[in-house]
Amino acid sequence: MAMNEENKFIRFDWAAKRMLRDKANFGVLEGLVTVLIGEPIHIVEILESEANQDTEEDKFNRVDIKAKNSRGEIILVEIQQTRELYYLQRILYGVAKTITEHIHLGEKYDQVKKVYSISILYFDLGRGADYLYHGQTTLIGVHTGDQLQINTKEEGIIKMVAPADVFPEYFIIRVNEFNSVAKSHLEEWLSYLKDGYIRKDTTAPGLQEAREKLQYMKMSDEERRAYDRHIDNIMVQNDVLDTARDEGWAEGHEKGRAEGHAEGREEGRAEGRAEGIEENKRESARLMKADGMPPELIAKYTGLSTEEVEQL
Repeated sequence: MAMNEENKFIRFDWAAKRMLRDKANFGVLEGLVTVLIGEPIHIVEILESEANQDTEEDKFNRVDIKAKNSRGEIILVEIQQTRELYYLQRILYGVAKTITEHIHLGEKYDQVKKVYSISILYFDLGRGADYLYHGQTTLIGVHTGDQLQINTKEEGIIKMVAPADVFPEYFIIRVNEFNSVAKSHLEEWLSYLKDGYIRKDTTAPGLQEAREKLQYMKMSDEERRAYDRHIDNIMVQNDVLDTARDEGWAEGHEKGRAEGHAEGREEGRAEGRAEGIEENKRESARLMKADGMPPELIAKYTGLSTEEVEQL
C-alpha cells in the first residue's frame, strides 16, 4: 500500500528498540498487548533484559522488550527478523529465565509472576494457516474432561486458581502470513506490523498513539538516516537469504535430478537382470519340456509354476 511521507510511520521493530522504552510512549506497547490479551494492560516500567544488546549481530535481526504491568506480571515482547533454529526452545528458555530472575532465593513461590511471551516473527516458522497462534497450559481430567482448580492463598483468603492463571501464555504472530483487509483491532495492528500502515480513523488501542509519536517526518535528519540504514539492512539481508534459499533449492533440485538419473539407471539394470533371469528360466523350461520331462519336475527345477510350464 503506497504511503506519502506524511503518512509514513516508523516500523514497530525500530520503535521498540529506540522509542517505546520511553514512558511517554508506553501507550503504543500497551495497545498491542491489550489487543492480544483481550483486557486493558498498563505498563509501569520497562525491565532490563540482557537480550537487549545493541550488537552488530542483532542491530536489525532481533529486538526484545521486557515490561511489568500494573499487576506485577511480566510481558516479554520479541521481534525476530530472520529464521532461527530451535525457536520454540529459545522462547521457553527465555520465559523460564525471566521467572527465575524475578524471584529471589528464599522467597515464597507466591512471588512467581505470570509471564506473557509475545513473538512477532517476520520469517516462516513452520506450517500453519493462521497469522496468530496462542497457547497456555491447562490441566484437563483424562477421564472427566474437567479443568483442575488449585487452592491458593491471596491476601489471607483461600481461593481457587486455574493453572492458566499462573502458567505462562505464548502468542506467536506470523506477520508475513497476514493478507487480510484490516477490519478488527487485531487486523489493524497486523497491517501496521507488516506494512507500517495506520488508518487515520483507527480506534485500535495503541495505534492512535503510534500515529502521533511514530511519524517518519518527525524524526531528526540523523534519526531518519539511521532508520533508513536499518531498513536497507533488512532488505539486503532478506535478499541474501532469498538468494541463498533459491540457490540451495536449485542446487538440491539439480542434485536430485542427477541422483534420480543414476537411481533410474540402476533400477533399469536391476529390472533388466530380473527379466533376463526370468527369460532364462522359461528357455530352460522349454528345452526340458521338449525332452519330455513332466511339468511338475520342470517346475521344481526352474521355479516356475506348473501352469506357466504348460503354457510354454
